[in-house]
Amino acid sequence: MFPDLARDDVFRLETARLWLRWPRAADAAAIHRFCSLWEVARYTARITHPYPPGSAERFIYAAREGNTSGRDLTLVMTPKRGKREAIGSISLESRGGDRLTLGFVLTPEHWGKGLMTEATWAVVKTGFELTPAVEIIANVRVENDASRRVLETCGFEIASTGPKGAPARGGLVECHTYTLSRDAWAETIEPLRSAFEAAPIETGRLA
Repeated sequence: MFPDLARDDVFRLETARLWLRWPRAADAAAIHRFCSLWEVARYTARITHPYPPGSAERFIYAAREGNTSGRDLTLVMTPKRGKREAIGSISLESRGGDRLTLGFVLTPEHWGKGLMTEATWAVVKTGFELTPAVEIIANVRVENDASRRVLETCGFEIASTGPKGAPARGGLVECHTYTLSRDAWAETIEPLRSAFEAAPIETGRLA
């Protein structure tokens, strides 16, 4: 689904405060640190707790394979200033010919700063601009208020509520399913642009 531009590991997105880029082997320690935290794992469907040794390396390998194939786009988030290690990840996964599924995590010390909303805005924009997807879907635990706010700020709306599979949580969990259609995104992009694009969101190559 994703074009050749995104299938090259020098692909990156720039926002006002973040670089979003392909995960690398050197990111394994940082990814293991934040995925090992219960605060991060508890609301996810796939991150087991405790987080087994080698899981970060397997995540990186799978993400790069998905990116190379053009099936998915999984990026790590790194600050533009200060220590530039991975502080979270965000992905768009193909779950059908014309739909993408959004997922994200962020290390707790960066919560409450608007970084996840900034990254989500950039990735959603990229998903609609680089692919023919007609809709982006996100499943969020009903008690995960922070992630719900991120999605709602970016224009997503609840389409349904019900149990969803969460293998790492031992079965089914109650979730809101949020959706954002291409048409709805087109209506929200201009009003939201000034809020998220203090610095332009760019698609490009690492210098």
